[in-house]
Amino acid sequence: MAASDPETAQRQTEEIEALSAIYGDEWCTIDEDAKVFCIQISDCLEKPKWRLCLQVILPPEYPTTAPPIYQINAPWLSGQEYAELANYLEELYVQNLGESILYLWVEKIREFLIEKSQSSDSGPDVKKITEETDLDYEENFSLEYQPLRECAAVTLKFDLSESQEDEELPPIYHGNPITDRRSTFQAHLAPVVSPKQVKNVLAELYKNKKIASATHNIYAYRIHCEDKQTFLQDCEDDGETAAGGRLLHLMQILDVRNVLVVVSRWYGGILLGPDRFKHINNCARNILVEQNYTKSPENLSKQLGKNKRIRKDKKKM
Repeated sequence: MAASDPETAQRQTEEIEALSAIYGDEWCTIDEDAKVFCIQISDCLEKPKWRLCLQVILPPEYPTTAPPIYQINAPWLSGQEYAELANYLEELYVQNLGESILYLWVEKIREFLIEKSQSSDSGPDVKKITEETDLDYEENFSLEYQPLRECAAVTLKFDLSESQEDEELPPIYHGNPITDRRSTFQAHLAPVVSPKQVKNVLAELYKNKKIASATHNIYAYRIHCEDKQTFLQDCEDDGETAAGGRLLHLMQILDVRNVLVVVSRWYGGILLGPDRFKHINNCARNILVEQNYTKSPENLSKQLGKNKRIRKDKKKM
C-alpha cells in the first residue's frame, strides 16, 4: 500500500477516532494497518428490524483525492437496493470532494433503513430448515455422488425465546485464521444436537463484535436423528454464493455429525476467485480435525484410497 502524506494520514486518524467515539460498539477495526473498518448500522437503537454492515477500506489518498473502498453486506439486501444505496453514497462523495464522508455515508444508510422500516410491517423473513431423509454416507465417500446443494437464504434472528434459553449453550471453539491477500478466514465450531442450539451458538458468536462485522459468516450443520436414522442439516451462504453448500458438502463427505461449523471471512479488498472456497473448506476441515470430529487429511486420504480398493475388489468378485 502506498504511503499517504502526513496531513492526509492525520485526517484519517482524526476521522477514525471521531467515528469510534460516536458509534461505540457499532464501530469495529478489522485491520488497523490496512485501514479496514466496519460499522453495524440499524434502523433504530432499541429494537431494530433492519440492519446491515458497511465495510470500508481507506486508501492512502482518502479523503484528499480518492473515495473509500466500500462493501455493503446484509442477507436481505436485493440487487436493486444495493444499487440504490451505492448511488446515494457516490452522490455524497461527489458533493463533498476532498472531505471526510464516512459519517455522512453511515447516516444516509441509516436513513434508508428507517424508511424501509416505516414502509414494512416486519423485518426479514426466516425460512424453515429442511430435513434430509434419504442419505447414506457410510458406504459412499465419492464426490461425484454428492451434488452441491443451494442453501436457503436464512436471515438470523438473535432474540432468544424462553424455550431457546432452556437449551444449554454448548462450548464454542475457534480455529487458527488463514490470511491471503488481505482477506482473513477463521472457523468456529460447536457441538449441537438441536436446531435451537444452533441458533443459540450463532447468537453467542454474533455477540463478538469482530465476528459480527465479518463480510461473510458462512455456516453449516448436521444433526443425526438416531431414532429415524436421518440427518437434520442446513447451511447459509451469507452473501458468499455457494459457500455454505460447499461447506455442508465437505461435512457430508467427512461424515461428521452433531456439529455446527461457522467460517468468518473478512474481505480485504482483493478478489480471490475460487481460492476463497479452498480457504473456507481448509478452515473448516482443520477445526474438525483439531476437535476430533474427523481424521487428519493424511489419514482421510488413506481411508478414501482403501474404500476405493474395496469397491474395486467387490466389482472383480
